[in-house]
Amino acid sequence: MELDLILAQLFTGVALGAVFVLMSVGLSVIFGMLGIVNFAHGAFYMIGAYVGIFVLTLTGSFWIALALTPILVGVFGLFVERILVRPLYGRGPDYPLLLTFGLAYALVELVRVVFGSDGVPFDTPELLAGGFDLGDLGYYPAYRLFVIAFTVLILLVLWVVIERTRFGLIVRAGARDPRILSVLGIDVARVWLLAFGIGTGLAALAGLLAAPMRSVNPEMGVAVLVEAFVVTVIGGMGSLLGGAIAGMAVGIVVSLTSLWMPQMATMSMFALMTLVLIIRPQGLFGRDDLAR
Repeated sequence: MELDLILAQLFTGVALGAVFVLMSVGLSVIFGMLGIVNFAHGAFYMIGAYVGIFVLTLTGSFWIALALTPILVGVFGLFVERILVRPLYGRGPDYPLLLTFGLAYALVELVRVVFGSDGVPFDTPELLAGGFDLGDLGYYPAYRLFVIAFTVLILLVLWVVIERTRFGLIVRAGARDPRILSVLGIDVARVWLLAFGIGTGLAALAGLLAAPMRSVNPEMGVAVLVEAFVVTVIGGMGSLLGGAIAGMAVGIVVSLTSLWMPQMATMSMFALMTLVLIIRPQGLFGRDDLAR
């Protein structure tokens, strides 16, 4: 098999992994702060793709859609946390889990009623429709390179916010012990609200970025939710660094496996998860206390 084909598939895996990273980081933010296993995360991913189509239709600009979609869906996430999720705090982990599970089905059915069951086309932005000749690495689509670069930018922004700002300090402290924030006079409910909104916005951003690479349909969030949970478990529940590394690893493994054994592509990520959990049950960068 030619080296340029392997390298091209490797780049494809990195682009796929970028979507996994955004999904996993969003899940990790919500779980790390709120302790909620958010089964509606895939539905927010799907909503992001449809909201992106709606904004693109109104404005004609992919860049405006890219800027507004995570904000709009993030605001919707604030509403979900404030009205639906917050009353369930303190009732045990099963209650928000079942709520988000039911919410996911409700959102899918709502989108099916509004947009229909058929897929909706989402063309690659004209500015990114071409590709680049990378020499020995071959020819690679510009849009996939953009997805990789943009995901790196988002991760850098998140790192600065979490590691270098007062809000990030509050988030890190709250992830370990929310009672500390209460003792310091910080409104924990507001921090949880913002964390849920950020996680929801990241899922929507992933859905929009994936739309030109994957079909847009009401069920598109089902498969990616499973993939996102696999990535989150591998990286460690609540770990942003683990989600970033695991997302890229899963994307590359799935892409390379599909090159040699396409029928085993999906199985490969579960095999990777099993291997990691045998060695480190809490995931690559997870904490035992958080997992419990």
